[in-house]
Amino acid sequence: MLDVQNLMVFFENALALNDFSMRVGEGEIVGVIGSNSAGKTTLMNTLSGLIIDMTIKERRKGGERITIYGKILFRGEDITETKPSDRVRKGIVLSRERHPVFPESSVAENLKIAGYLRTKAQVREKVSQVFGLFPALTHLKSRKAGFLSGGEQQMLAIGMALVAQPQLLLLDEPLLGLSPMMQKTLVGAIKRLKESSGITVLLTEQFARPVLPMIDRGYVIENGMLTLSGTGKELMDNPEIKAAYFGV
Repeated sequence: MLDVQNLMVFFENALALNDFSMRVGEGEIVGVIGSNSAGKTTLMNTLSGLIIDMTIKERRKGGERITIYGKILFRGEDITETKPSDRVRKGIVLSRERHPVFPESSVAENLKIAGYLRTKAQVREKVSQVFGLFPALTHLKSRKAGFLSGGEQQMLAIGMALVAQPQLLLLDEPLLGLSPMMQKTLVGAIKRLKESSGITVLLTEQFARPVLPMIDRGYVIENGMLTLSGTGKELMDNPEIKAAYFGV
């Protein structure tokens, strides 16, 4: 489904991604694991196309120069220079880190806003799916998103991405800042999502322990470079991963 070939991203003279290649197959859950500032968010911004908007904005204000090399293929089509809105139409949807919701709008309104590219019937169907996936949100439909807890906002942010009807769902550090209990809730929801809809998921995380058991395959990224790859079990059993992420 997704094929990333020799991707390199420069912010001025700083190299954020260095010759990074990966693939995501149909129906897989694939994880990209790395420490803080390893290049995970840059990868997601590049795959979703947000970096194109960032490049244009920086150019307009005379800011730092962003340069991208390499190729991104989605279902065999080169989308390296495709605008983010067109990538959403093709089915690539990003749920960004730090719960990007509309704080003054209610939970229900946030979900409806996220479906602006879809028909009313499609939005109703997806909103119902979101409430089934995250029952805790059902009782919070009328509450303003700004008054939700961090975990509730994360559930809403993922729900908003689902309403956009992704074929490939990109989750950028979905467990960041959440309690162990909420992390467990979200991991369970992602598993159920794959089982119920067969959706393809690519997620980035620095918390390897809860992520590795649920992924089909994983990539380890450090300083923008691919250092290890394998199945979730292979990475779980790797002594380097245990030492770096589990402290054993």
